[in-house]
Amino acid sequence: MIRKIRLSAWWILPTLVGVCLLALFGFVHQASALNPIPTPPPQPGSFGIEATKTQPPPKAGATITTPGNGAAFSSSPITVNGICPNSLLVEIYDNGVMVGSVMCNNGSFSLQVSLFAGINELTAIVYDELNQPGPTSNIVTVTYNDTRFSAFGAQVTLTSSYGRRAAAAGAELGWPFQLAGGTGPYAFNVDWGDGPPQQLKSQSLAGVVAVSHTYKKAGIYNVNVRATDVNGVTAFLQVVALANGKIDKKDDKPTESAATKSEILWLPTAVSIIMLVPAFWLGRQSQVVSLRNKMLKERDSVAKDKKS
Repeated sequence: MIRKIRLSAWWILPTLVGVCLLALFGFVHQASALNPIPTPPPQPGSFGIEATKTQPPPKAGATITTPGNGAAFSSSPITVNGICPNSLLVEIYDNGVMVGSVMCNNGSFSLQVSLFAGINELTAIVYDELNQPGPTSNIVTVTYNDTRFSAFGAQVTLTSSYGRRAAAAGAELGWPFQLAGGTGPYAFNVDWGDGPPQQLKSQSLAGVVAVSHTYKKAGIYNVNVRATDVNGVTAFLQVVALANGKIDKKDDKPTESAATKSEILWLPTAVSIIMLVPAFWLGRQSQVVSLRNKMLKERDSVAKDKKS
């Protein structure tokens, strides 16, 4: 009888400990994957460190493949294609004036640019993230003849000193454009590249046109600006906007599965393993005391029966 009790008690404690360990290993903590670690504010007496990134400018430049040299056009804008070093900004210049920009993607670029009346000398220059220019591309000479603005005596041109501008996501990004020619008032349509609605603006006179936009998400966006004068003569300009910050490819309101990740709680598991030996020893001692007390009771009971 006593041996049976000892074997049963011997297996109970290890079984309970094993079940507890399995429960700890299987326990999963749902931790937020969207909340960044908070940055403490600067404290009195603290020091700030500023780092400057340096690198050589791009050694390889872009090459304009189309249109071909000597081509003639009767409508504008036209599409300019070419090859380029990947992930660099490509700016297109027409007679030395920046008329459009786009990011090089998979070793090639394509964008629409407006032409000036008459002869246009097109070139492309690549820029790295430090805005360092690379070599100038080949020169492509094309001709533009359009009678739509000849009757009114003026062509509308839209240019900018910036092929790329940046602001933090959630902050306002301002962009000045230079409008010349045509007859006012002018209507502007700005597609910021992050979906509808497009920005509409009007201005009575030519000159500097200031527009602004706030991006909700970080990323690189193609901005398309179209200006039209009172006679229907248009000008087009494409540039690149950069919204700084952590790029999130998920939706604005991610599902619970997208917003959390699983993490095994290793600390409770390690503590449980460390406590396994003393817990086992204490369990054995408790079993021994319990069995001894039971044996003493049985012995006293047998002694009483003999006396009676």
